[in-house]
Amino acid sequence: MTGTDFTRTEPTRTPPATAPSTAAPSTAFATGNRKLPLPALLALATAVFVTSLTETLPAGLLPAMSRDLGVGESVTGQTVTVYAIGTALTAIPLTAATAGWRRKRLLMTAMAGFGVANTVTALSTHFPLTMVARFVAGVAAGLAWALLAGYARRLAPAHLQGRAIAIAMAGIPVALSLGVPAGTFLGKAVNWQIAFLSMTVLTVGLLGWIVAAVPDQPGLRQGARPPMLRALRVPGVPPVLFVTLVFVLAHTVLYTFIATFLDGVGMGNSTDLVLLVFGAASLASIWIVGALINRHLRALTVAAALLVAAAAAVLALLADSSALVYAAVTLWGLGWGGAPTLLQTAAGDAGGESADAAQAMLVTLWNVAMAGGGIAGGILLDLVGSRSFPWTVLLLLIPVLAVVVTARTHGFPARRTAPTS
Repeated sequence: MTGTDFTRTEPTRTPPATAPSTAAPSTAFATGNRKLPLPALLALATAVFVTSLTETLPAGLLPAMSRDLGVGESVTGQTVTVYAIGTALTAIPLTAATAGWRRKRLLMTAMAGFGVANTVTALSTHFPLTMVARFVAGVAAGLAWALLAGYARRLAPAHLQGRAIAIAMAGIPVALSLGVPAGTFLGKAVNWQIAFLSMTVLTVGLLGWIVAAVPDQPGLRQGARPPMLRALRVPGVPPVLFVTLVFVLAHTVLYTFIATFLDGVGMGNSTDLVLLVFGAASLASIWIVGALINRHLRALTVAAALLVAAAAAVLALLADSSALVYAAVTLWGLGWGGAPTLLQTAAGDAGGESADAAQAMLVTLWNVAMAGGGIAGGILLDLVGSRSFPWTVLLLLIPVLAVVVTARTHGFPARRTAPTS
């Protein structure tokens, strides 16, 4: 995100939907602050980093984890799946059950859950216990993901809310560009357990940062609940949720087993470097998205799907060339890095007064797709091998592009006008 002026004003920006009217006004509105609260937003970005890295860290460690836990790589890949299942099962009910909680208390509870789960994962020598710890981490993610985008939005003044979300979501490409390669390197240099223990240490530091820098926000008033089912009747919400489900499924099929795929094309020793290239491209992607999302959300979403499709085509047809693999991974990162921000913003815009409910549903479907990608990838690996992954990505991206292109009125409008608060 270096080099981007996130504090400049944007007169043409129409603010996206804020939290429901049952919540108190955000700190930014109450104080008249016209700038982004960067220390708080960077703490939220670090929370997103912890959440994203905890989910994806096994992708670079599968061979080592498989050996130590005594199960096959396709089975070890289900550590990503069970995490996603934990999130998918709990995001909506936990969002409803904790609607009245103070936001800071809720965020700290979620982060503490990550600390416990990653510690158990690192110390476990039994695969069933590891799976339980990963499920608990997924439950913590169900709390965090449904909270973070709305929290960032409420901390910012209206004309900068889109950028606040982009800053918070920057934790995802940072996790991919630095976290996963660093974890993979630690797994090779020392052992995979150290990678998970490092996450615990980071989480403890983050808890102190949240206490010091993140302003609290109220939850909904007592007795109020987010209107979950009502959000599905808002015209733009179903297209956004469909695109989220299928796009994330396509990405996860390949990403979860990227180490195995690279082994199959003779690049197994380069997994950490490939992930570094992917993550660096993802960082560039979120910088571009942060700069252009206010006026070009639809075009950026189409471009994201096309870039990932182009990457999959290269990996499907030309993966015997290591140079072309790196080129494909660069395209993949450029397409994928900004996708979380694009989809979160699209859901908030489309949801209007039901924006928080739409976000909770997006989190649920995101993790259903993560679980489905892990399961589908494991089945494909066992039945037809890792070279089938890019072809699967291509097949899944066809309906993604079709829905984004056709949802011109609602969901991904040609002219973006976010709802006012």
